[in-house]
Amino acid sequence: MAFVNESFEEEENFAEMFAASEKQQETTRIVEGEIVEIQAEENRALVGIGDKLEGILSLDEISEKGKLKFKVGDKIKVMVTGYYNERPKISYKKVLEQQKTIDFIDAHKDDFEDVIIDGVITKKNRGGYVVEANDVTFFLPRSLAAFKDSDEVIGRKIKAQVVKIDQDQNTIVLSRRKLFNEERKKKKEVIDSLLESDAIIQGTIKKITSYGMFVDVGGVDGLVHYNEISYKGPVNPSKLYKEGDVVDVKAISYDKDKRHLSLSIKAVQSDPWAEVESELDEGDTITVTVSNIEAYGAFVDLGNDIEGFLHISEISWDKNVKNPADYLTVGQEIDVEVIEINPKTHKLRVSLKKLLPKPFDEFSKKHSEGDVVSGVVTSITDFGAFVRIDGVEGLLHNQDISWDKNAKCKDVLKVGDKVEVKIAKISPEDQKISLNRKALLESPIDTFAKTHKINTIVSGTIRDIKDFGVFVSLQDGVDALIRDEDLAPLVKDELKVGQTIDAAIAVVDTKKDRIRLSVKKLDYIKNQAMLEEINDDESHSLGDLIKDKFKK
Repeated sequence: MAFVNESFEEEENFAEMFAASEKQQETTRIVEGEIVEIQAEENRALVGIGDKLEGILSLDEISEKGKLKFKVGDKIKVMVTGYYNERPKISYKKVLEQQKTIDFIDAHKDDFEDVIIDGVITKKNRGGYVVEANDVTFFLPRSLAAFKDSDEVIGRKIKAQVVKIDQDQNTIVLSRRKLFNEERKKKKEVIDSLLESDAIIQGTIKKITSYGMFVDVGGVDGLVHYNEISYKGPVNPSKLYKEGDVVDVKAISYDKDKRHLSLSIKAVQSDPWAEVESELDEGDTITVTVSNIEAYGAFVDLGNDIEGFLHISEISWDKNVKNPADYLTVGQEIDVEVIEINPKTHKLRVSLKKLLPKPFDEFSKKHSEGDVVSGVVTSITDFGAFVRIDGVEGLLHNQDISWDKNAKCKDVLKVGDKVEVKIAKISPEDQKISLNRKALLESPIDTFAKTHKINTIVSGTIRDIKDFGVFVSLQDGVDALIRDEDLAPLVKDELKVGQTIDAAIAVVDTKKDRIRLSVKKLDYIKNQAMLEEINDDESHSLGDLIKDKFKK
């Protein structure tokens, strides 16, 4: 209480200082004078104030819209504020101002502590600041100003509370410090009441920002964050409200350090997620409205302040959806299947494609393994190419692009090419389709078989030596195998890659696309040929024939 008494003692002292500072050479007084002369060219009037004294009054003080309010001979109340060169300094305006101050004092002398004024600091004096509001003059002691003293305060707009009225001195004392303390106390009472009661209250939107809205509740500003406006999630408040709108809110928290009151609009409403949990199950089909379209998917409105998310991958069975706007429009009603409900995170995911016919199933109804079809290359990878046929993509593996074992799809095809293929396999289990292009081409072995029969003697180059035999490259890119048991009389360890070797055709299997050769069979054929030649030519001795053969 000592602090309070000291404060009011300061106020009284400063009030005296204020009154004293307004006095000049003599005590300020109001007298009734008479206009004795108007000197328009000098913009002044001479006013007699008694004792054969005349004061000079500016015509600006008694003019309104260029017309004088008084004429010579009129009585007029003026304030004597001092003397200059023994001539009284007078003012009509100050009389009016003082009268308004007196009227204010008379009106509020019994309830002044509830009065709060918005004024402007017009000047400084020894004890503080002169504040004017509605032509009434107030005094704000420096100790109660609650801001740093500087010359820049002149012209500053302030709000302050009346704390003292002195009718004898015609002074009104203000305090910003007390107003702040009162507002802080009131704010605390309002906030405590809001948080304790959990009541629904009405507030007025004062300001809308990108992150939420400031709402006045009982003289206290609280923030409704954009997450607390709707159960849909973050929303743009400017699309739903405007400044001045009245809204129902609940207080949800208060940060004492930051003096930040958090309010919620959605807390006033019943939680629609409770209805979702009780009424919807994954797999249910619901009708929704497309509310927003993004590059990664679309948001759909369930009609009860809840939004679901339709990911771009759930719009169509087509894996090449680039833009959801190519399939959907805002405001469009669609049927979707609920594929995920997460009450904890308040997320609901839906699918459109699950209600659409599966392209694989439609493809399987129209096509069978072995069918020859045409498609378009959609993408090429290191292992093959994907070909779209009737809305479904099949894989054409590198090994099935050509009979050339070194050929790859990227060397033969490009995206957008039309290609004819054979359906090699339709797999319902993993919904995959395998394609084959080389099956539509004549194999090198088929071509080879047309001109080469069993037992035909051929020459080739050793391409590779394996544990089980030797691979030989023949003409036109045809490979053949000589098994170990068919190499005799050659010695395998003496053979080298790149070496030319002769052998007889033992097997040509066009279905399995393979050829087998035999050196052993070649040796047998040669021996048989030699014996036949001996038998047919009786003019030569056996010894001569054998010599001739070895010469060859």
